[in-house]
Amino acid sequence: MSRQRLTIGTFGEIGYLKSPNGRTIARARYRDWDGRSRLVQATGDTRKSAERALKAKFAERSLFQPAASDLTPDSPFPDLVTYWLEDLELEGRVSKRTLQLYERNMQTLVLPVFESLTLREIGVARCDHFLKQLAKQSYNRAKQARVVLRLALGLAVRHEVLPRNPMDHVSRLRRPPTIPSALTPAEVNGVRAAIAYWEAGRSISGPKPDGQLGAIVEVMLGTSARIGEVLAIRRCDIDVTSATPSIRITGTIVSHRGEPTTRQDHPKTAKSRRTVAIPTFTAEAVRRRLVHLADATPDALLFCSREGTPLTTNNVRRQLRHVLDLAGISGVTPHMFRRTVATAISQEASIDLAAELLGHTDPAITIQHYIRRNEMVDPSTAALLDRVFSKER
Repeated sequence: MSRQRLTIGTFGEIGYLKSPNGRTIARARYRDWDGRSRLVQATGDTRKSAERALKAKFAERSLFQPAASDLTPDSPFPDLVTYWLEDLELEGRVSKRTLQLYERNMQTLVLPVFESLTLREIGVARCDHFLKQLAKQSYNRAKQARVVLRLALGLAVRHEVLPRNPMDHVSRLRRPPTIPSALTPAEVNGVRAAIAYWEAGRSISGPKPDGQLGAIVEVMLGTSARIGEVLAIRRCDIDVTSATPSIRITGTIVSHRGEPTTRQDHPKTAKSRRTVAIPTFTAEAVRRRLVHLADATPDALLFCSREGTPLTTNNVRRQLRHVLDLAGISGVTPHMFRRTVATAISQEASIDLAAELLGHTDPAITIQHYIRRNEMVDPSTAALLDRVFSKER
C-alpha cells in the first residue's frame, strides 16, 4: 500500500483483501483533520462494491472539525446557537444589552424556522428564501434576523465546522423608501402645552406629576440627545452659569434583563460624547430642575426617581405617550425630537452642523434617517422662468 505524503482530507492507494467469508475488503490510509493518517476499510461482495463503500466512508469523514467544541456539520442548529451565545459572552466584545438583543432575535425570528435543521442543511438557498419571506412582513425584522444568522454561521466557519458562510451569498435586502418624520414648530408647542396642562394637575386623575417630563422634552429639544443620554445627565455635566450654557453628554441609561437600571459611563458611540451649547429654553428648564433636585452631589442625576435612582427609558416613553394621548396627540416618540432638531438645524444652517450636533460620524446617516425632506423647491425658480419665458419677451 502506498506510503506517500497525504494532504489533509485525502486518501492513499486502495488495497484489496479477501475476508474469511469470501467478501472483498477495500482499505486505504486517510489523513484526518488532526494530521494523523488512519487506516479505513470497507467490505463488499466485489471489488467495485467494496471500493464504493470505502469512498462513501471517506465522504462521511468531515474535513471541517471544530477546534474547541463538539460541533460537527451534522449538529442541530440550536447547538450552534447555544455555543455562539456562550462564545459572545466569553469574548465580552458586545454589551449585555446587545447580547440580549441578539438572543431575543435568534429565539423569536430564526430558531422557529431553523431549529430542526442540521448545520450542513443550511445553505444559501434556504437562508435567502427565509430572509425574503421575513422581509415581506417587516424589513427591520429581516435585517435583525440576517445579523444574528450571519454571526452564528460565521462562528461555525471560523471553527471550521462549515467550509463557508451561506449568508455571504444571499440577496441584498431592499429597504422600503421612508421619509423621516419630524415635528413642526407649531406641533412642538402643542406637545409643550399638553405636558404643561398635565403637569399643572388639570388632567384626569392619576399619579401626581413631578415636573420632570416637560424638562426632559426641553433638554431633548435643546441638545438633540437620545432619551437614554438625557436621563444620564448629572450635575457635573451641566454648566448654566457661563455666558454660553452647555451640557456634556457622557453616558446613557441601560436596563439589562433581570438587573437594576444603571447609568453607563459612555454614550452609544465615541463621537456621541460631546459638549452641546444649549438654547435659552433648555437652560431655563435645567435651572428649574436643579432647584428641585434634593441631591447636591456632583454625580447626582438631573432626572431621577424619588429615591434618586435612574429613570428607565421605557417608563419615560410610556408616560409621554399617556400624556399626549390625553391631549389627542399620537405618534410622538422621544426619538422624534431628535429628528425634529436635526431637521431644524439642517434647514437653518447645514447638514454637516446637524450631523455634528447629533454626534454622527457620517452626515449620510443624518440625511437618510433624521432629516425631513422639504418638498418646497426654491421659489427663485419662478422668477428665473419668468425672465426666460415671459410672453412680453
